[in-house]
Amino acid sequence: MRLFITGGTGFVGAHVVRAALQRGWQVRCLVRSTSPRAALEGLDVECVGTDLADPGAVVRALRGCEAVAHVAGTFEHGPRALQRMHAVHVEATSALLRGAEAAGVARFLLCSSSITVGWGSPESPADEESPLPDPDRSFGRGTPLRGYFETKSEAERLVLQACSRGLKGVVVNPDYVIGAWDSKPTSGAILVQMGRHWVPFYPQGGKCFITASDCGLGHVLALEQGVPGRRYLLGTHNLLYREFMQRAARILGVRPPILPLPRAAGRLVGLAGSLLRRLDQHRFALLDGQVVEATQSIRFRDGSRAERELGLPASPIEEGIEDAVRWFRDHGHLPARGRAP
Repeated sequence: MRLFITGGTGFVGAHVVRAALQRGWQVRCLVRSTSPRAALEGLDVECVGTDLADPGAVVRALRGCEAVAHVAGTFEHGPRALQRMHAVHVEATSALLRGAEAAGVARFLLCSSSITVGWGSPESPADEESPLPDPDRSFGRGTPLRGYFETKSEAERLVLQACSRGLKGVVVNPDYVIGAWDSKPTSGAILVQMGRHWVPFYPQGGKCFITASDCGLGHVLALEQGVPGRRYLLGTHNLLYREFMQRAARILGVRPPILPLPRAAGRLVGLAGSLLRRLDQHRFALLDGQVVEATQSIRFRDGSRAERELGLPASPIEEGIEDAVRWFRDHGHLPARGRAP
């Protein structure tokens, strides 16, 4: 069986590729000429440079494949942020769906995001069917987070429409993923900051976490066993940020945070982030004002559908933290000091 995958050089995609290979898939990766290939080094994968704007080239790239996994994604800032997110999330999904149908590829997986799913309390976490709160209130208008939400939601709608035409399409919605190969870094940025200097404050909210290895496996299991037309939340551990950062501090061998982040200070962090992103858009992406505000609320979710229907394991989140810390140290993001995992 051959799988065509986009985003294989990225954080989540690197784990999807590894999970697919471990489960016996042959893997064909779409790799842009400008993309670093470190995440694929030493792996038995075929790399192609297909132009998704060329329908004929897409069909040729998908011939001989039994499935497509569109894992590529981006969270952008700046004047053309919405255009870039629309290109990756919507236009690329549309091109791959058309190509899959023309090439006779039966199965299609879209990596979306938990941002398109509601959230709940510790007593009542949200699931795949939970409605979202008001997007204007949750993400603002004209913000990068709103653009991310809108483009991911539109990509999901395209897949569901294709299912009505007979394609076996599924959607996965990863929540907070932590592990190795986070090269920008993104979700692991909090570990890098904690490892470099003491972070005294913790956000007052909470999130649903999952190890990157389990997340990668969840993609492949959904592709193999998922019910067409369904979404699968990929999240296994609901934790307050205080709890997560305490566990991370033990693994890093550093002092844990001791104070809740005041809401006014959170707004200042968002303002500082708008300036820092001019220096490094990806490194400081999570310092977006709307993102910082989101960390101040509890956003718990129930990923039991993936565990129940797909057999997705719930590895200890400490394993993901250890993998991330080890990878950050090996690749120079963290100093080689403190208690090694």
